[in-house]
Amino acid sequence: MAIPFPEESFVTPKRQHAVSPAPRLAWPLLLACSLLLAGLGCARDQERGSSTITVSYPGDERVFGPYWEMPAKFLVFLPLVALDERGELQGRLARRWKHSPDYRTWTIHLRTDVRWHDGVTVTAHDVKFTHDLFAHPDVLWDPPGSATLEVLNDSTYTVTYGASLADPLSTWRVYYPKHLLEKLPPKEFAQWEFWTHPVGNGPYRYVKHVPKTFVELEADSSYFGDKPRIQRVILKLTSNTGVTDLLSGEVDAAVYLSSTEKLKVSRDPRFAAYHEVYGAQLRAIAWNQKHPALKDPRVRRAFTLAINRRELLGVLDLPQNLPIADVLSTARQFRRGELLEPLPYDPARAVELLDAAGWTDTDGDGVRQRDGMQLSIKLLVSTEEEPEAIFVQAALRRIGARIDIDRLDLNLVRRRIRAGEFDAAIRTFDNELSGNFGQLKMFGLGSPIGYRNPRVRELLETAGRTLHPDSLDAIYRSLMPIFQADVPMTFLYPGVMHAAARRRVRGLSSPYRAEPTVWMEHLWLERSTSR
Repeated sequence: MAIPFPEESFVTPKRQHAVSPAPRLAWPLLLACSLLLAGLGCARDQERGSSTITVSYPGDERVFGPYWEMPAKFLVFLPLVALDERGELQGRLARRWKHSPDYRTWTIHLRTDVRWHDGVTVTAHDVKFTHDLFAHPDVLWDPPGSATLEVLNDSTYTVTYGASLADPLSTWRVYYPKHLLEKLPPKEFAQWEFWTHPVGNGPYRYVKHVPKTFVELEADSSYFGDKPRIQRVILKLTSNTGVTDLLSGEVDAAVYLSSTEKLKVSRDPRFAAYHEVYGAQLRAIAWNQKHPALKDPRVRRAFTLAINRRELLGVLDLPQNLPIADVLSTARQFRRGELLEPLPYDPARAVELLDAAGWTDTDGDGVRQRDGMQLSIKLLVSTEEEPEAIFVQAALRRIGARIDIDRLDLNLVRRRIRAGEFDAAIRTFDNELSGNFGQLKMFGLGSPIGYRNPRVRELLETAGRTLHPDSLDAIYRSLMPIFQADVPMTFLYPGVMHAAARRRVRGLSSPYRAEPTVWMEHLWLERSTSR
């Protein structure tokens, strides 16, 4: 579905006509005309320059390949479908689709007017090639045998799933050209030169790159959709957020800013700041139920009630309207706001729960005790989560809990969470079934946080065998009240990506249209005489 934007007007050079020599007395007029034409030429150059955008972007020249798995890949490659700014599916490579009653077998009809940037038509054989590549024993990005794909003709295929962990209409997966890659060894998949010189089928085509410096793209003139208004894209490659380059005028946009960087940029009138909400990620405190105090759900609930999560958003300079949740959900439930009302900020009720659980401040030192043991928790964090940790530490101290912050390198934090070697930990967890920190891993059999609820495990395992979206929503509706009562984690806020751009970059918005490389073909630049 095309998104309309106002037309831009550009100065069009007029055809030059031969003229006879002018009389000598007309030289002042000729000089004035020459200056005017020179000015028009400069204006044209400025307007042509305004059709180039430079974006500071993390990564290196392989940023379009699966090695990085960054949204920049959507500049060059197309997924089957994409979400529009309202969260509705729209076709990209796929023009229509249908499914069996159990949602396990899908028939996908592809567009017939999409071409690779070398001119070869994109077909269902490219989709199958990519599908088989990801399941190849030397690649194993997909579980072998999780799906069977059959090509019916050049523009149609069927796919049958044996498990729900594959998405029939993925908005994230892109596809690669069989005719260019089929003879390359899958064992060297991550090192293919193709990732640094990609031939795609998206709105922009690769032009050139300088290693670890920049990649240049240009709008593809044969692109099937509305032609991008921005003709040239330069990704300035960086190992950080690029906010310094933005403030100095070196780039037009920067992504993945920290809250502090976003605040700094938003105070500068030259820029506009945006954010994007990722419901598939949740910043949370995991409570390890192997700890003597944390195995009691009353304690975990009390800790949650004692944390003013809405105030935390302000402390972190996050958008105040971010959804706060206590439950697991499907992606569409999160996006539609179909969640249970979260636990409120209620420190008085938190105190009552701790008293009822037997944790009292008998000696008046401010730290509760039970059976001679202090209510003392070590909170594991990396530097990234330190602001949240300090806020939580202060909140729980006010209700009589001693919280010691244990700061470690991020990789060590991840390793210790996976091994269950912690009391409590703040980290970003996946609000999805799969993944190292996904729902099945964290709350299913062998939970690293010691969570044991047979009904929750049963519901999650059933969700893992369910593809029908309405049935999946029903499973999570059954799961929500159980999960909220158990409070195995305290969800602080959903994943948020901050971006900023010069004000001449138009078409970005919050909360689901902030990443410029995802929306580039729908953006435009206001004409400006300055950078």
